[in-house]
Amino acid sequence: MVPAGPALWTGRHLDRLAESRATTAPAIDLAALPRILPEHDLWDLWPVQDEDGSTTLIDGRELWMALSAPARGHPEERHDRARIRLLARDGAGRWSDLGYAFAGGASPGSREWSGSAVRRPDGTVSVFYTAAGRRGEARPTFRQRVVETRPALITGGGRIRLSGDAAHREVLRPDGRVYLPADEADGSPGTIRAFRDPGWFRDPADGREYLLVAASTAGSTAGSTAGSTAASTAGSGRFTGAVALAGRRAGAWSLLPPLVVADGVNHELERPHIVVHRSRYYLFFSTQHHTFHPAGRAPTGLYGFAAPGLTGPYEPLNGSGLVIRNPRAEPDQAYAWLVLPDLRVVSFANYRSAPGVDIRREEAARARANFGGTLAPVLELTLDGMTTSVVAHPESSGSRSTVRSSGTP
Repeated sequence: MVPAGPALWTGRHLDRLAESRATTAPAIDLAALPRILPEHDLWDLWPVQDEDGSTTLIDGRELWMALSAPARGHPEERHDRARIRLLARDGAGRWSDLGYAFAGGASPGSREWSGSAVRRPDGTVSVFYTAAGRRGEARPTFRQRVVETRPALITGGGRIRLSGDAAHREVLRPDGRVYLPADEADGSPGTIRAFRDPGWFRDPADGREYLLVAASTAGSTAGSTAGSTAASTAGSGRFTGAVALAGRRAGAWSLLPPLVVADGVNHELERPHIVVHRSRYYLFFSTQHHTFHPAGRAPTGLYGFAAPGLTGPYEPLNGSGLVIRNPRAEPDQAYAWLVLPDLRVVSFANYRSAPGVDIRREEAARARANFGGTLAPVLELTLDGMTTSVVAHPESSGSRSTVRSSGTP
């Protein structure tokens, strides 16, 4: 595998961005959405995959994971209480809550952020996730570590759970040269450096396992001097979003050059993942309007690039990179899109807009009244070479709420 060098996502690409029905999601009535977990906010869903990329099925039910937090206080505070839950979805679209994926205190962090999961042939599940902060810290800090745990998947008697005896170990860390450390003590989501959201991928071309990671660099990494630049600016507050790549060999993970660098236009490329479709590698990530430079230069949305192979060369889809945006009247209605191998797209319901107001910064009661905190309607993506289009998926008319609960609350 010979890296092609990172694709640079620049202002020149954003200048090509045009509002279009093909890249605009249908409007959502957030108030009408059923809550999968009535007492908990739910966001950043991902399926447990088999090693061929398909969603794991147990007794006809799909296995999923998601971030969750008690539905109280300001919605933005959920990131300080986030834990991973295990969910099941039956063929009729009904969700079951299977409880927390891990016991309290199992993670090396003070909370658990997004990741991915793959079921292994030996009956275990490799869960890759972000350990944020430090276990037992007095207040939330923002150190981010990529962690793997490999519990056994236990089924029987109608129950599904993960064993509680698996170790949680850090498997990947920024090198401090190309990738900046994500270790701030203070900050908030949307403003901090990133080394998070590990997305597992097996390349059909070589059979090897890879992780895609939302990362931060000091800027353009097109030249060989980028590493020294990154090291010298790690504490300056200036950074650029990137999609990092890591490969696994002989059981150990090692960092590779980034696939995409948002060259001065955005500092947060979240939840990166790849779908191979008709011999092209489609790389997707989510980002928000307030993380562009300047803020609001482009909409909150799912963005993407495509290449003939895993390491590139990547070019932005639709000329600009935009794949799915929220409608102009509801710019924050959904977030954290994930494209599945069958081209369904899942996301979570975020904020209903109020004219002239940034709901995220409103007082807790008003923000909560406008927050979704559950699964958004499913979309369907069409990929035609370097062009995409999106429509509502037939199942989006009726995602059903939880029908039963098991495990811890």
